[in-house]
Amino acid sequence: MVNFIIASHGEFASGIKMSGQMIFGDQENVEVITFMPNEGPDDLHQKFVDAINRFEDGDKSQVLFLVDLWGGSPFNQANLIVAEHPENMAMIAGLNLPMLIEAYSARFTQDKAADIAKSLVPTAREGVRSIPEAELETNSVKKAGNDSMQGLKKGKMKINLARIDTRLLHGQVATAWTPDSKANRIIVVSDNVAKDDMRKNLIIQAAPNGINANVIPVDKMIEVMKDDRMGGVEAFLLFENPQDALRAVEGGVPLTSINVGSMAHSTGKTMVNKVLSMDKNDVQTFEKMSDLGVKFDVRKVPSDSKADLFNLIKKADVK
Repeated sequence: MVNFIIASHGEFASGIKMSGQMIFGDQENVEVITFMPNEGPDDLHQKFVDAINRFEDGDKSQVLFLVDLWGGSPFNQANLIVAEHPENMAMIAGLNLPMLIEAYSARFTQDKAADIAKSLVPTAREGVRSIPEAELETNSVKKAGNDSMQGLKKGKMKINLARIDTRLLHGQVATAWTPDSKANRIIVVSDNVAKDDMRKNLIIQAAPNGINANVIPVDKMIEVMKDDRMGGVEAFLLFENPQDALRAVEGGVPLTSINVGSMAHSTGKTMVNKVLSMDKNDVQTFEKMSDLGVKFDVRKVPSDSKADLFNLIKKADVK
């Protein structure tokens, strides 16, 4: 695995590491370097050396430096070290959160620091967007963000992943679950959101670049699954609650597994873990889906260990 050193002027590196953990989960082999006002280049250089030595293979490790500013002190000191170890170390500057999340994901498939560094530049650039966007009308994600559905060729839609998440399309979903699913379309399946233009627009704006997004009611999802013109669509379905997911399954949407990610707490509900809150109706809904052959994968982010849904429910003694 490639080791990461996140370095910045001040506490920015510590903060962005924490933000990355909130979205992608805890990460191993990540060191943080902060360059403070009372420190000089020698102090900073020693921090880098100490961080490298904490990795299992020391300066023989694959190390990627993610620094805040091209030409700044963290950049300059890291650059000196990379120049001494070009075969196993690399650096990228202009650190932002999309870059860091993509770097975490890239470690699963790439084992060279230089290869990861090269792959991060497009993601970092795409993470810089504005509202309103100058090219809004040509943005395929925005154009797809309504109730209309469009296939690519003859055949049925393929469902790569289905998830229950009260927050629907948010940071963890956009930056961690969407790449993990390898889907080319995100479909939010919700009667409530489909008739709420403001929520719909906010969700569509949160879609990752290059991924088509739709918000449709449950009955429309059932209809779409029967359509023979949806070949080539590999979907990531997002449900706001288990009741909508059950309606979809009962209507013929072929879900064999559902990732249960987040269910917000409200009055009368019991917390079964840190992010899942349920009442008796929710439990009965999951039981009905289980009887229909659906399995449940309880994870907040892809790197989490899978938990057993019904063991959590039993321990929490949901009333």
